[in-house]
Amino acid sequence: MAAPRWDGGPAMTARRRPFTTVVARLPRWVRAVVALAVLVLGVVIITRPTTSLGVLAVLIGTGLVLAGVLDLTGLGTQAVESGWGIATAVVWIVAGGLVLGWPGLTVRLVAVVVGVSLVVNAVLTVASGLRGKQTLDARLAALAFGAAGLVFGVLALAWPDITLLVTSVVFGARLIMSGFGWFWWALGGDRTEVTPAGEPSGWRRWRRGLAALTALLLAVGAAVLSAALQRGSPVLDDFYAAPRDVPAEPGRLVRSEPFTQKVPADARAWRILYTSTRADGVAALGSAIVVEPLTPGPHPVIDWTHGTTGFAENCAPSILDEPFESGALMVVPELIDQGWAVVATDYIGLGTRGPHGYLVGAEAAHGALDAVRAARELPDAALGDQTVVWGHSQGGGAALWTGALAGSYAPDVPLAGVAALAPASDLPGLVGNLSQVPGGSIFASFVLAGYTAVYPDVNWRQYVRPGAEAVMQSMAERCLSEPGTLVSVLHALGMARDPELTSTDPTTGALGARLAENVPPAAIGVPLLLAQGGADGLVVPSAQDGYVASVCAAGEQVDYRVYAGRDHVGLVEADSPLIPELIAWTTARFAGEPPAPGCTTTQR
Repeated sequence: MAAPRWDGGPAMTARRRPFTTVVARLPRWVRAVVALAVLVLGVVIITRPTTSLGVLAVLIGTGLVLAGVLDLTGLGTQAVESGWGIATAVVWIVAGGLVLGWPGLTVRLVAVVVGVSLVVNAVLTVASGLRGKQTLDARLAALAFGAAGLVFGVLALAWPDITLLVTSVVFGARLIMSGFGWFWWALGGDRTEVTPAGEPSGWRRWRRGLAALTALLLAVGAAVLSAALQRGSPVLDDFYAAPRDVPAEPGRLVRSEPFTQKVPADARAWRILYTSTRADGVAALGSAIVVEPLTPGPHPVIDWTHGTTGFAENCAPSILDEPFESGALMVVPELIDQGWAVVATDYIGLGTRGPHGYLVGAEAAHGALDAVRAARELPDAALGDQTVVWGHSQGGGAALWTGALAGSYAPDVPLAGVAALAPASDLPGLVGNLSQVPGGSIFASFVLAGYTAVYPDVNWRQYVRPGAEAVMQSMAERCLSEPGTLVSVLHALGMARDPELTSTDPTTGALGARLAENVPPAAIGVPLLLAQGGADGLVVPSAQDGYVASVCAAGEQVDYRVYAGRDHVGLVEADSPLIPELIAWTTARFAGEPPAPGCTTTQR
């Protein structure tokens, strides 16, 4: 087989392909090995967008350098046919060298390097397509590559924590195409570079056009996906804004309006804004949903403290598409059927002005108790004095704190009982286990965001590796229910493989001490039902057992029930065996029946 023709005449060799003849002299097996290496790198980048942060810089840097080298030698997806083309290749190589040579580069700075490189490369590519004597297909390919690079560059700069995904698409696809073409040539395929007339061969023109079209389609798809993810974020409205005149005492109704989202047909509901106090006694506002049956009252009250929905202000359940299920209250119709009303606090800082004290116990308890006080002021509602607190996960811990503080903080809200469902009771144990939980980094970001906002002695850099700060903070800005959380999940799964995600054990130092402060008290003081899923991987049964033991040691009454096979959310789903038992237990509390004395533990 004749050797591939790469020169196109002395003038073209000297003017357009200064490096290609050197590459052509390499042994075929060397070219084949390098081509396979390029192919493998492209596949790794495009299929492992959530790789650990330690590997991220190596993949991005190597991809940038290879993209430039392949273009510079004429073997990449774009031909280097002028000084403009050489400049674009140099941009890739310099950017790659910067990433590889700066091991402490953070994700946000990587995003800036990649984004700026893509934008500069796009401008140079378009300029090269508009200048010089080129065929129409070459100009169109240059414009397509330029447009694609510009879109990806803007995305990388505008949304830093999707840099991994942008890089995967851009460089992975680019390296796969370049590696395939080089491997084909190394095996002796028809890699004729130019025609006798000095124009690119049919193979190269076809491959260049295909690569340009693919890059443009991927860029458009990425832009559409980005817009869709951003558009899915909940948006706060004026209802949550603080008025000029706010009552000084906590538990006062500030404003209300009818609420209809997912409310049963045989009930009516309101969204309320009310006064409360933070853990340090500073006045604050809270918001809540109040639902009651259409039947005549007074209606006993279920004071619901919801599970995790997020940390950001726009993560309040009262503005979400699923205001009850988002926080794990799956059985509102069943409660209405019982003739009970529901007061579901958003907590302080969700909906209302933040920060939200995520897993800060006293603050959550204040918000729950003040919501009941304020709901009683609704002129058209008929809420009774009897109240039982229900809470799940984050809200389970809040329910325990509500029971412990009700007597001192809100004696006008006497509680008939507390039902804590998979509660966040052992906070050091919970946070320490998050690194072992798929997606646990998302919850860790909420903890760090909440505690750094509430406690001045806790900060991100004490516990999070510098390269991970931007990603972790972006995670904390998303609600669990919004589409953009998919990005957080992908990053969390990747970060689980990175042993250097945290620089310090989060259960030590100032954060560890603050977590210990927010472990619910052992003295609840009211009848307590504590339910736990036997297959729960987030709030693990062994940690729950330890908290129950402390309650029993304090001489408190607790009815501890473990449901085999039920995981964290499955415990509270409508088909869970817990639900009828929980309703029966609550009915007994409203009826004033005394609970079984002492501590009982049963396996369900």
